[in-house]
Amino acid sequence: MTNLSTDVAIIGGGMVGAALALGLAQNGFTVALIEQQTPAVFNPELPPDVRVSAVSAASIALLNSLGVWQSVTAMRSHPWRELETWEWDNARVVFSAGELGVPVLGHMVENPVLQRALWDAVSSHPAVTCFCPATLRSLSTVAKGLQLVLDSGEMLTARLVVGADGAHSKVREMAGIGIHGWEYDQACMLITVKRPQESGDRTWQQFTPDGPRAWLPLMGNYGSVVWYDKPARIQALNKLPLVQLANEIRAHFPARIGETVVVARGAFPLVRRHAWRYVKQGVALIGDAAHTIHPLAGQGVNLGYRDVEALLDVLINARSYGEDWSSKNVLLRYQARRYPDNILMQTGMDLFYASFSNRLGPVKLARNLGLMAAANAGKVKTQVLKYAIGL
Repeated sequence: MTNLSTDVAIIGGGMVGAALALGLAQNGFTVALIEQQTPAVFNPELPPDVRVSAVSAASIALLNSLGVWQSVTAMRSHPWRELETWEWDNARVVFSAGELGVPVLGHMVENPVLQRALWDAVSSHPAVTCFCPATLRSLSTVAKGLQLVLDSGEMLTARLVVGADGAHSKVREMAGIGIHGWEYDQACMLITVKRPQESGDRTWQQFTPDGPRAWLPLMGNYGSVVWYDKPARIQALNKLPLVQLANEIRAHFPARIGETVVVARGAFPLVRRHAWRYVKQGVALIGDAAHTIHPLAGQGVNLGYRDVEALLDVLINARSYGEDWSSKNVLLRYQARRYPDNILMQTGMDLFYASFSNRLGPVKLARNLGLMAAANAGKVKTQVLKYAIGL
C-alpha cells in the first residue's frame, strides 16, 4: 500500500489541475495528482467534441510556457480573430485582434484535446506521481501537513492540498469552506454542427430576451452553436431528433448561421458559485472548485488559468525566500490576487445577464445605446478587450 510523502497533492487532473501540477513540477516541487479518469486518446477521425473552450491569448501564453500548446495545436484547435456582438442590427460591436496588434484573440479548443495534451505532459514528468483512476476518500491534518486517503486505501501526506476538482469539490467540502451562489433562470445547450462553408475566424453573439445565441468557429466547416434559453425550453430542445433540432436552429438563429447538420449536443444548467474563501492552512482552491461563472463571455477556463498563474507565482516566490510556502499567510497572497478579479468578472457577467434578460422598452433602449457607445469607445473599448483576453 502506497504511503507517499509529497510537496503538493492536487485533486483533479483536468484542464486546470493538470496545468498547475505541470507548472509546479517544472519548478522543483514534487506533486501527487489524483484524477478519476484518464483522458481519452485523441482520434482525428472523430468530429469535434461538444465540449469546447474559448482559450484566450493569455491562457495560450501560459500553456506555451508549460510546453504543451504545441501538442494542442498538433491535435486540433481553431483560431478566432474577431468577436461581434449585437441585439439591434444597428448596434453592433466588433472587437478584433488587429485593434490590439496581436495575431489572434484566442483559439477554440475541445476540452478533451486540452486535457489530453496536459495529461501526456504531466503523467510523464518524473516529479509527478499520478493516481488514476482514484478519488479522495478523506482529508485530515497531521504533524507534517495533511493526510489524504484514497478510495483504494492508499495514503499520501502533503504539505499543500489543492482542490481542482470542479464545482462540487470534495476538497472544498472536506476543508469546511462554504460557498454562496444561485442557479440562473437560464440553461445552455452546446451543439456541434457542420455546414457547407468554412467556419471562418469570427465568433459572434446575438442577445435576445430569452438568452444569447452564439456561434463559435471550429476547424474546417465545423462550428459550435451555443443556445441559451429558459431551462424548460433547453430541456425540450435536448429531446428533439437531431434533424428537427437543426430546423429549430435555422428558425431561431440569425440567417447567417446557414444550413446546418447537427453532429452532437449537450445541455447543462447555469449556476453561479463562489467559495467564501480560497485558502486555509495547507489548502487552496482553484478553478471551478473556487468559482463558477455564467459562460456568457467564455471566461470559465481562462479564470482557472489565471488562478494557476497566480498560485504558481506565490508558491515559487515564497519558497525562493525561504518562507513556509504552504502556510495560510502565504496562501492568502494568492487569495488576495484572485478573489477580487473573479468577483469582478462574475459581477460583470451577472449585469449582462440581468440587463439583456429584461424586456422593458427603456432597458432595451439603454442597453443598445450602450452597445453603440461601446463600438465607438476607442481606448476604453481596447482596454475592455485586453482585460477579457488577459493582456
